[in-house]
Amino acid sequence: MESSRTVLAFDLGASSGRALLGRLSPSGEAGSLRLQVEEIHRFPNGPVTAGGRMHWNILSILQEIKTGIRLAYESGEIPESFGIDTWGVDFGLLDANGELLGNPYHYRDSQTEGVVEELGRLIGEEKLYSDSGLQFMPFNTLYQLYAMKKAGSPKLAAARTLLMMPDLLLYYLTGRRHSEYTLATTTMLFHPVRKQWNGPLLERIGVLDSLFMQPVQPGASLGELTDSVRQELGVPPLKAVAVGSHDTASAVAAVPSGMGQFVYLVCGTWSLLGTVRDEPLLGNEAMRQGFSNEGGVDGGYRLLKNIMGLWLVQECHRKWNRSGSGPSFADLTKMADESVPFHSLIAPDLLRFMNPPDMEAEIAAFCRETGQPVPRSPGETIRCILESLALRYRQVLRQTEALTGTIFPRLHMVGGGIRNETLGRFTANAIQIPVWAGPEEASAIGNLLVQFQACGAIQSAAERTEVVAGSFPLQVFQPEVSERSAWDQAYEIFCRLGNSGLC
Repeated sequence: MESSRTVLAFDLGASSGRALLGRLSPSGEAGSLRLQVEEIHRFPNGPVTAGGRMHWNILSILQEIKTGIRLAYESGEIPESFGIDTWGVDFGLLDANGELLGNPYHYRDSQTEGVVEELGRLIGEEKLYSDSGLQFMPFNTLYQLYAMKKAGSPKLAAARTLLMMPDLLLYYLTGRRHSEYTLATTTMLFHPVRKQWNGPLLERIGVLDSLFMQPVQPGASLGELTDSVRQELGVPPLKAVAVGSHDTASAVAAVPSGMGQFVYLVCGTWSLLGTVRDEPLLGNEAMRQGFSNEGGVDGGYRLLKNIMGLWLVQECHRKWNRSGSGPSFADLTKMADESVPFHSLIAPDLLRFMNPPDMEAEIAAFCRETGQPVPRSPGETIRCILESLALRYRQVLRQTEALTGTIFPRLHMVGGGIRNETLGRFTANAIQIPVWAGPEEASAIGNLLVQFQACGAIQSAAERTEVVAGSFPLQVFQPEVSERSAWDQAYEIFCRLGNSGLC
């Protein structure tokens, strides 16, 4: 490649969205490439509560993406393509005229309360797991659709097309409807072995299988911006590319692991810990321990478990900053560092922490109910969260090793959570192997790399890994031998606090 090439990524998370330009150019070493990433637009992205229901403000998100496209061209760049990745499970419904039927529900909406247990009894948990390979999480698309069907939703009755969130945004931008593979695998409605929508299950819950299109693979061309969007923004034609549209799939594509088997931790609002396999694990043990088998950008499977993540910290921060003058995230981490170790612990994946009215009060109540000291300050609360997450990572890592028969020499930690060096240090001490942290913008980087692979600038998954390793620095957290005994003792306590699985 003689000169640099540029593509545009939109990476949407549960609290913010970003537009990033990626420039791929020769590094000066024979045959090697370097990726430079520039954030050109950032915007808040959170739920909107209306009429007692939580929604995504899809039109606001669309407008921010249009702003990102316009800013890319105003910067003087000419991107070859763009791609969008978001969280999984959520969707919009279109009617027969292609009109959106209401604002998409947010995955933390309460409509699915009790549905997991009901469908488990109706279908059978073993059948549900073998036909989906997914952890039974109340926000899964299957449970959302079943809840709407039970409630007699007129939107569902009028629907003719279901589009996952990136697919919906791309429909507005290109006029074309499609379904992307990695997102389809988060729905609990896509068979992991047959790799097609599960018609019998859809029929059983009373949902039309005609709502769904056979998914395209990452790297597929999805058309160009419509004439009306181009005229609105004053930009030339721009091609859309299917990336790993599920942000975790994109993040894993950016792990600088080499090509051997590895274990990763994607750390942000959610934490996702797992490994990559050629085939799904669909047995009773994987089901009992709550693992998911999600599609990867190269056709394999991400065996992983969802962990509550830094949502716990974000919610406490939101409460303490309602007046606009509370402690920053950096302040809270410093306070946590200065607090007494292992003062109290929580089981972070309990549903009570999914969306409580007051996260700080919920943590205090859990500690009180389990006979532990109640955190008395923001620093003690945040330390409780960070230590509990690190111990949960240890637990899930041990489960992953037992299921796969692999002992991993290190953990690759990527995502925005790596900015919290205290969490990185705690994680290394808890799991007792090194933590290799980086890159931070893993989802966006994976998005960019798949686009470069689609246009031929990158030739393979191996070359993607080489580009990441040569372009972004890593921070290594080594386990501290002097801390091992204290973390072992804390883990014994942690395992008695309602945390299911192997300890």
